[in-house]
Amino acid sequence: MSIDHDDYEALPSKLSPVIHMGAGAAAGVMEHTLMYPLDSVKTRMQNIQTVEYKSISDAFGRIIYKEGSRRLFRGMSAMIVGAGPAHALYFSCYEKLKHVFTRGINGHANHTKWENSTIANGLAGACATFFHDIIMNPAEVVKQRMQVSGSLHSSCMRCVLHTYQTEGLGAFYRSFSTQLFMNIPFQATHFMVYEFTQERINPDRCYNPGTHIVSGAAAGGVASIVTNPLDVCKTLLNTQKHREDHAIRGLRQAVRTVYETNGIRTFFRGTTARVLYQMPSTAVSWSVYEFFKYLFNNNRARLTADIDIGTRMIVAVPPIVLDEP
Repeated sequence: MSIDHDDYEALPSKLSPVIHMGAGAAAGVMEHTLMYPLDSVKTRMQNIQTVEYKSISDAFGRIIYKEGSRRLFRGMSAMIVGAGPAHALYFSCYEKLKHVFTRGINGHANHTKWENSTIANGLAGACATFFHDIIMNPAEVVKQRMQVSGSLHSSCMRCVLHTYQTEGLGAFYRSFSTQLFMNIPFQATHFMVYEFTQERINPDRCYNPGTHIVSGAAAGGVASIVTNPLDVCKTLLNTQKHREDHAIRGLRQAVRTVYETNGIRTFFRGTTARVLYQMPSTAVSWSVYEFFKYLFNNNRARLTADIDIGTRMIVAVPPIVLDEP
């Protein structure tokens, strides 16, 4: 299944940002909800304050046996609320900046044909990450506090209220610098690998669901391995119990605490779970996003054709001449 190369790749510069935001929101919600149980396991395995699980299957089995299968879905509503607007800004900013940076780097400000620039893709992804994380960071805090072992919050709203009342607004952004520091290289790598892979397996850059899935999975897998050590630090900052005299307040202190737990190997706890989560998640995200772009382009082409046919019919109708009285 494919559509014209120039039309499809020219979409980002011609479509309204509202379309990218809608497609991005749908992609974000699908990405985070379909793989949520595995995300819960990843959080448990990365949390250095709990008992270490032997493997992913061990974590799944122990959580379901001791706490029930519903425990794997705790905190999902926070992700649904946060992922929609966060990914809406994320994709719309990326699409706009990708073309701005590409044309600036390639020196073709007036050239309409698609020209890929790996550097531009990485820069656009890094910039889009900032807007994504402003919305997503509080949702991540609530989600992970609901996911950890021993969490007593009965709902996401109660978690929000309790966290705010006991720790203040700053608790929702305690890991912001760490998350941003982690997500900038993650998203830059993610977008560069995705676009690079597309250039190799889909050189005509047509809509092809299979290539979008493969490229998305490759991008998520590579990016998750590269940034897992920072993800462990982020999990520590988000899930630490509130003790004012022993609170871990920044990335440097989090790195030291993680290292003191069990050395370098601690930074790679949950890597397999994270890769298994990110690969299908990014595959779903990109396939859903590209599908919405393709769907809108088809509808736009059909609407344009209908208008063109209607216009021709109107022009073809002979004018009605009224007889003189």
